[in-house]
Amino acid sequence: ESDTASEISFQFSKHKKTPSIGSHSSDMASVSSVSGSVLSVYSGDFGSVDAQGTVEFALDYDEKNREFQVHVSQCKDLAVVDEKKGRSDPYVKTYLLPDKARMGKRKTSVKKRTVNPIYNEVLRYKIEKMVLLIQKLNLSVWHNDPLGRNSFLGEIEIDLASWDWSNRKLNWYPLKPRSLSAVNGVDHRGVMNLSIKYVPPGSLGPKNPPSGEVHIWVKDVKDLLQLRPSGVDSFVKCYVLPDTSKKSYQKTRVIKRDTNPIFNHTIVYDGFHTEDLKDACVELTVWDHEKLTNHFLGGIRLGLGTGLSYGISVDWMDSTQEEVAFWQEMMSATNEWIEGLLPLRSL
Repeated sequence: ESDTASEISFQFSKHKKTPSIGSHSSDMASVSSVSGSVLSVYSGDFGSVDAQGTVEFALDYDEKNREFQVHVSQCKDLAVVDEKKGRSDPYVKTYLLPDKARMGKRKTSVKKRTVNPIYNEVLRYKIEKMVLLIQKLNLSVWHNDPLGRNSFLGEIEIDLASWDWSNRKLNWYPLKPRSLSAVNGVDHRGVMNLSIKYVPPGSLGPKNPPSGEVHIWVKDVKDLLQLRPSGVDSFVKCYVLPDTSKKSYQKTRVIKRDTNPIFNHTIVYDGFHTEDLKDACVELTVWDHEKLTNHFLGGIRLGLGTGLSYGISVDWMDSTQEEVAFWQEMMSATNEWIEGLLPLRSL
């Protein structure tokens, strides 16, 4: 059913709560992990408070060091998240859009029990001025939750092409609800067409298979972002979290100059106990291949999205409703291929 296939053993230790993985067979060379975790810009948001208040900050570009600087001063009159305790634990996070992955996020420290936090911190990006001027700055404020279920408190988006760079003073800006582009999915990164199935141990006969298996069939991806005129040279990475080692890592071949690549690639992870399915997460990410570095295009996470793995709070157990439903259907319909078309998430 596919032109390439990989099988890898995913053996869980119930005592250590960490997986030990040994590769049985693979047609691909093992490559070191570039990133152990990817997150949607809103993936950790479990809150439902309305945006309010203001944020004070200043922007500057250091020509000598080729560095973009965001001086985050303070916030006022933020929304209260925990009404019973009358508290919020806010922090500020920034991204450069549209390619959040390449520039990464920056964030301030967390200020506890206040709706008027004072930061006086500088968030820095090493970036050429010409590249910066085609970006937008997304600055958002969040309530920090110990379990990782953070709440969105408001944001502001600034077009840096039209910014007055002679203005280096601190200014106040009203925090707004989520931008319509983020809410309505205008920041479209493509969709992945795939099938998955779970084969319980012994379900095909005595000791066949000897351990549970998760089969992942990556069929194709449509409407990928095109980062350069020549097109996209894309491939898909796969991990089964919590393991991000070389042995867990598998990838497809690179499909060149195609924003609608067909991979038709199957990966099999064995060593699964049925109870492990609620604590593990299959992470599939799409990358644009270049000689010096690979650029993230989008990804999905298949799991129960509980925020916990073996009783430990983890930020990667953050599946969307669609991803959770897909995983749950696989768990309930064993030995059957479950097909889905899932949107890639931005970072």
